[in-house]
Amino acid sequence: MALQTPSDVVRQASTTSILWGILLIVCGMFAVAVPLLAAVAVNALVAWLIFVAGAVHLILAFRVHGAGSKIWKLLVGLAYLFLGGYLIVHPLLGVSSLTLLLAVLFLVEGVFDIILFFRMRPLHGSSWVLIDGLITLVLGAMIYLQWPSSSAWAIGTLVGVSLIISGVSRVMLSMAVRRATSSMELPPAQAA
Repeated sequence: MALQTPSDVVRQASTTSILWGILLIVCGMFAVAVPLLAAVAVNALVAWLIFVAGAVHLILAFRVHGAGSKIWKLLVGLAYLFLGGYLIVHPLLGVSSLTLLLAVLFLVEGVFDIILFFRMRPLHGSSWVLIDGLITLVLGAMIYLQWPSSSAWAIGTLVGVSLIISGVSRVMLSMAVRRATSSMELPPAQAA
């Protein structure tokens, strides 16, 4: 088995990252094309995750030894099951609620991406992280300022745009890492 050089490892990792970026772009284009369907799909995913978390809490409640802990876990598990079930049965109400949560998520993600840019500013290609952060921050503000009137289309459209921008920035950053690694390799004649 041949030993991989550090540049081979970076090349493989950047290829995987580029493929994930392309997948994000494709999913984003689908979400923009069919925003209500994308919003309902996101709601369904979140609702089922909440429902499953409730089931896990109930299972864990029977493994806890303290009576107070057992009652607390049972109550939390039932609350999760109720909320998840309610969102599954009432998807449009879930879309409206998730739209508001998405606004908060985008605002926080945008701020963290901008902070990350300032931490990695010396790296070539880091400006894509800043662009991603700024666009995500603007999208979060758009959702928040127009909520709840545009919940039916906003969540799918804005998630799609965010996925596209995140995919493009991932591809560009991965290509920058790949170029930087290639430029640091020595030609075979100089390596000997």
